[in-house]
Amino acid sequence: MPQDNARVPRIGIVSLGCAKALVDSEQIISLLRAQGYGFAPDHAGADAVIVNTCGFLDSARAESLAAIAEALDENGKVIVTGCLGAEPEALAEHAEKLIAITGPAQAHEVIRAVNAAVPPPHDPKLELLPPAGLKLTPAHYAYLKISEGCSNRCSFCIIPRLRGPLASRPAAEVLAEAEALLRRGVKELLIVSQDTAAYGQDIRYASSRWRDAEVRAHIHDLARALGTLAQEHGAWLRLHYLYPYPHLDALVELMAEGLALPYLDVPLQHAAPAVLKAMKRPANTEKMLQRIEAWRRICPDVAIRSTFIVGFPGETEEDFEQLLAFLRAARLDRVGCFIYEHVQGAAANALAGAVPPQVAEERRARLMQLQEEIAAEKTAELVGHEEVVLVDGIDAEQDVVIARSRRDAPEVDGLVLIPRELAPAAQPGDFLRVRHTAAEVHDLWAEPSASRKGAEAT
Repeated sequence: MPQDNARVPRIGIVSLGCAKALVDSEQIISLLRAQGYGFAPDHAGADAVIVNTCGFLDSARAESLAAIAEALDENGKVIVTGCLGAEPEALAEHAEKLIAITGPAQAHEVIRAVNAAVPPPHDPKLELLPPAGLKLTPAHYAYLKISEGCSNRCSFCIIPRLRGPLASRPAAEVLAEAEALLRRGVKELLIVSQDTAAYGQDIRYASSRWRDAEVRAHIHDLARALGTLAQEHGAWLRLHYLYPYPHLDALVELMAEGLALPYLDVPLQHAAPAVLKAMKRPANTEKMLQRIEAWRRICPDVAIRSTFIVGFPGETEEDFEQLLAFLRAARLDRVGCFIYEHVQGAAANALAGAVPPQVAEERRARLMQLQEEIAAEKTAELVGHEEVVLVDGIDAEQDVVIARSRRDAPEVDGLVLIPRELAPAAQPGDFLRVRHTAAEVHDLWAEPSASRKGAEAT
């Protein structure tokens, strides 16, 4: 065991980008902690700094480069990893100053670079690492990554180049990690990957042994096993990033059974056939509307989230009006909208018909105004209804308990707000049964219902 007066080396980490990158950062800090390293809250107090970068959009690249420059200025010993690390030429300005550059999902290479720059403590004989590793999320929820990379070829995306083709984890490995998280008290598992619905295609849905049974590496089989496991621990299972493959219908049936939250996160990107074709995405809008109707028949409570891109090269006003018409018909519960942005190395860069920035911004504003009208109507319909919510935290300044419903993923969706005086004992990770009393555009106000005691996860 290190002597009490021995200084433990401390590492700083900056994690940028999506939930998949956050999982990579969690793996890195877990491996470092297992070696006895500590962590610094700022650059000045660190012996070295790791910057986990995002390189998907030019704006994300700029943010990553700024974070690298700041770390170099305030610390000097910097290791770069993540998506931008897969393009060393983008780091040419800083390359000579950096300790090492690695690509995404290369945690062990990052650890080797840290070990070389800042040797680990000698012989740390302590229980330093919980079974599921360290997490950067609050203790009551965790992201669980089931695969890496993507084998789609959307014209606006460079993820396959940055993170490689689809590489799925064995089902038993995913389930073992999920069980470790649930045993630690995690109340919501959020399943993430670049293309969750494609899970297992690359390994031909190979089976692996879990609890004396074979579990196929197929998203339906994995979701059923994860849902059963979550139910055993009184927890939620939420699926993210579901490309609209045909077998998505079977996942909605699992949601109707209560094995997964009734939450479909399907990035549709557009609705005009011409734009979808240019994006190299599925282009049958009428069929998509029919599928949405079918999902709602199978699981009436399902909340559907999607993201869309406006201002894509060649997008006409008629194309945009088709997108608005689709939204009016689909009445999606949650929508994110992004203005098309140049991505270095993306095939879409060569497309003709650039949309002026002011036109793209005006289209985004129109789309979000329409969606806010839809969201406000759907939220208002919930007033008077009861449901179970998961407490995320306490806002002492506003004196409210902040929670989420089954329709709401962390950080991207709405909130359920409960006056603190009505739930003074509520703590993050608690499930509460509430009755909705008022609605805002995206958020709901609520009060604990008479039957709140013993509220179950589902």
